[in-house]
Amino acid sequence: MLRVLTLIFLMCASVAQAQSRDQAERQFQNWQQATLWPLASRAGVARPVFDAALAGITLDWDLPDLVPPGTSAAPHGISRQAEFGAPARYFASNTIDGAVSGGRQMAQRHAAALAATARATGVPAHIILAIWGRESAYGRAAIPHNAVRVLGTKAFMSSRADYFTAELIAALQIMQAGHIAPGAMKSSWAGALGQPQFMPSSFLRYAADGDGDGRADIWGSEPDTIASIGTYLARHGWVPGRDWGFEVTVPATITCALEGPDQGRRIADWEAMGIARVGGRAFPAHERGQDGFLLMPAGRLGPAFIVTPNFYVLKDYNESDLYALFVGHVGDKIAYGVGPFTGRWGGIDTLTRGAVAAMQTSLQRMGMDTGGADGLAGFRTRRSIGAWQQATGQAPTCFPDRAIVRALGG
Repeated sequence: MLRVLTLIFLMCASVAQAQSRDQAERQFQNWQQATLWPLASRAGVARPVFDAALAGITLDWDLPDLVPPGTSAAPHGISRQAEFGAPARYFASNTIDGAVSGGRQMAQRHAAALAATARATGVPAHIILAIWGRESAYGRAAIPHNAVRVLGTKAFMSSRADYFTAELIAALQIMQAGHIAPGAMKSSWAGALGQPQFMPSSFLRYAADGDGDGRADIWGSEPDTIASIGTYLARHGWVPGRDWGFEVTVPATITCALEGPDQGRRIADWEAMGIARVGGRAFPAHERGQDGFLLMPAGRLGPAFIVTPNFYVLKDYNESDLYALFVGHVGDKIAYGVGPFTGRWGGIDTLTRGAVAAMQTSLQRMGMDTGGADGLAGFRTRRSIGAWQQATGQAPTCFPDRAIVRALGG
């Protein structure tokens, strides 16, 4: 009898879900005409382009971070069980080696396009290659999604609906300008386009014609992809002639709470405090009088770096310390054949993002700036942990672990 009741319950739930989705699909179609079309029209999108782009588009229920009609988003958009990742995973040797090998091949194959972009933008070829490799494996990664469907779904029902609505309008403007035919625009599950993985608004601002055919084709043209990445970095402030950063050793007398782009000082001053470049190498002479910033992405549990403003330009491409560090490291290996980091990633506890977010909330209540409560340990969170550890008589590690999370109510 219990089994029968269970089956009946599951069948009823399935029918209710199907009806709810059918209703959402009808609302989606109405939203396209009542809300999206007026916005697109005001942005210069012609009706034939709009109709061709939206023809047959339905909601993609497999996308993450959806908020269907009648439901509400999780606080901060955080899955309470989502795992807080250990930084070392980002630097798996097979991932690094594949990006470096592919980058060297592309450096030879597209030497002319890379040189032309470097001259025009001041961005070195090896940095462009490292981003290209990370974003799409030099064009080999599958980019399978219909961009209009992805962006339309997220514009209609996600926790960032306004953002994705603006990106959807930008995608329609790209089609209106003739860069790509409606229906042919492919993206990631997040709506990022082509080989450099630009959001549509970034395409409109930074996509460049590298092969001289009058179009910016970041899906099929390698020279356009190269020129677009270089243009993006240049317009975000890349400083020609400067490196991105250097691995260093940090004495125990220097607190990890000095980390961050708002606590810069001349690299020569960091040297005077006892920070040294690994392997006994000197900092380049032209860098010593320039500003540098302490970066400890795993606190005392991993390698340390003095980075330049160019590191934060790389972060503009993807708001992640580890992303920018990966790009800089892979670029160095492509260009100079450097070895792995000297510092080792220590034992880092497996935590949930929900637990880390609760810890961040506790630190905020103490008046500390953690940069939000998103379950991610950015530099503000790391140095807040260090400041709390110092205030409570502990040796600062500047990175979350089980004991810290437990002590702070996570």
